[in-house]
Amino acid sequence: MAHKAGFVNIIGNPNVGKSTTMNAMLGERLSIITPKAQTTRHRIFGILNGEDYQVVFSDTPGVIRPAYALQESMMQFVSSAFEDADVFLYLVEVGERALKDENFYNQLKNTKTPLLLGLNKIDTVDQDKLEEEVAYWKGEFPNAEIIPLSALKKFNTDHLLSRMIALLPESPPYFAKDQLTDRSERFFASEIIREKILMNYKKEVPYSVEVNIDEFKEEEDIIRIRAVILVARESQKGIIIGHKGAMLKKVGSESRLEMEKFFQKKVFLETFVKVNKDWRDDQRKLKQFGY
Repeated sequence: MAHKAGFVNIIGNPNVGKSTTMNAMLGERLSIITPKAQTTRHRIFGILNGEDYQVVFSDTPGVIRPAYALQESMMQFVSSAFEDADVFLYLVEVGERALKDENFYNQLKNTKTPLLLGLNKIDTVDQDKLEEEVAYWKGEFPNAEIIPLSALKKFNTDHLLSRMIALLPESPPYFAKDQLTDRSERFFASEIIREKILMNYKKEVPYSVEVNIDEFKEEEDIIRIRAVILVARESQKGIIIGHKGAMLKKVGSESRLEMEKFFQKKVFLETFVKVNKDWRDDQRKLKQFGY
């Protein structure tokens, strides 16, 4: 039987469920998920292997109008997803319209690449509303195959996956068949801490934070990790640490438990907070963090 392989690139506005959908397909929690917009900052590959196929999912940041250099870099990741897709999954949620970037939206409308339009969060509406939504998107994207789903409840995700595999070209695998992602363990350690910061702090603070893993030492029965949480201003440092260090302790403890689940091993985690003024607009720093 011929082997199929290719890149399924997921595009959509913030918070439509891109990371939840990829994680549901993979059966693994690779992309961090929070109710906050702009949770995903990088382009992350999740690799699903079957006997005669390899689907390389590409989870991208939600489409926004960039306000500073970090966000511009995030939109570059979205832009690159238009260059190498074998199949597009354009994910929308019930009730939303058009992408937040007109240029990307028109590119999708005019693409010659096979296009699946995933209408997500259908568990929140009745049948009449659903039919209305499907009709709207059929009008907007006559070339797309529209698939209603609920990524959170894993409803219709099997059907979506089978359609993706059917549309992939015949090709040998791009990655080793036992590989799950293109990202390192350090990357996932920093993303887990960033997720806990997004969940525990309000307003601008989580968006001013970057997490750098200074040390990642894997021993036989434990992984020792030293992480530096970078903030853009002195006042944010105090907020991250909290009264008598309570908030930092909470974030550290939640991150450690999540890492132990992810790495299937005991973790010793040390966290420090440093101020790096306006790092989000510092090209050298952004490069260092992989943007």
